[in-house]
Amino acid sequence: ALNVSGANTVTEFILLSFPCSREVQLLLFVLFSVSYMLTLMGNGAIVVAVRLDHRLHTPMYILLANFSFLEICYINTTVPNMLHNFLSETKTISFTACFLQFYFFFSMGTTETFLLPLMAFDRYLAICHPLHYPTIMSSRLCMNLVALCWVAAFLCYPVPIYFITQLPFCGPNTIDHFVCDPGPILALSCIPAPGIELSCSILNSLIIFIAFFFILASYTLVLRAVLRVPSAAGRRKAFSTCGSHLVVVSLFYGTVMAMYISPTSGNAAGIQKIVTLFYSSVTPLVNPLIYSLRNKDMKAALRKFQMCTKVNRSE
Repeated sequence: ALNVSGANTVTEFILLSFPCSREVQLLLFVLFSVSYMLTLMGNGAIVVAVRLDHRLHTPMYILLANFSFLEICYINTTVPNMLHNFLSETKTISFTACFLQFYFFFSMGTTETFLLPLMAFDRYLAICHPLHYPTIMSSRLCMNLVALCWVAAFLCYPVPIYFITQLPFCGPNTIDHFVCDPGPILALSCIPAPGIELSCSILNSLIIFIAFFFILASYTLVLRAVLRVPSAAGRRKAFSTCGSHLVVVSLFYGTVMAMYISPTSGNAAGIQKIVTLFYSSVTPLVNPLIYSLRNKDMKAALRKFQMCTKVNRSE
């Protein structure tokens, strides 16, 4: 065991975020503020629409509403602090806040990694076992599985984070990132920690690959079933229910794999930031568009929600 009682001389970190001129920082602040508001509105509208429209109280939409709620929580782990950083002179984050951000950012990301296979499994049941689907995938089972995703994800990281916090950090304390990510944090430790680095990499790889292969298996079975459907209209309908989910899966897993499967120190800081930005800020922004634009019921529910708010305003 490490004796680091006096070694933790670092009490705060500096998150460099995107080092550039003051004018560019202000421009980025405006851009990210707008995208943040749009993300909250888009995902919030889906959550409210599913809640208000009783026709959408089915497992598919319950999962979608949970996914949108998760996206709202997910961007709140990084974007508010990043916006504050754009305007801040010091760009500091306390030791505790940094590791809390690390914990919530990774736990939310892992919840998303678990929710996407659950959504794929739901599509598999609906398309491959349509007659048994209502009895197998009840709303209650759906909610229990969603709760399991959240709980399992939040139990993945306390132990690795505990071990990282026990490492001696004696300066420098500058993290070349906009989020407290394990790679840049481990690079600041006064002693090398290949064991912790390797175990983080293995944990991330296991979570991502198991979830991804589960999705691949579900969609292989779905594809086989769809190709057996005799009518072209039936095939189109089945593909359209899966299409939006597949786009979201590709966006999320593509960027996450690029980031975390390779050992953490392998990526250049600039690439790390862009890839992280993509799956932590861009995908939550485009997901509501992907889901609502491709879905008739969702569009109808959103229109109904819009009408209700207009009526309430005019009263």
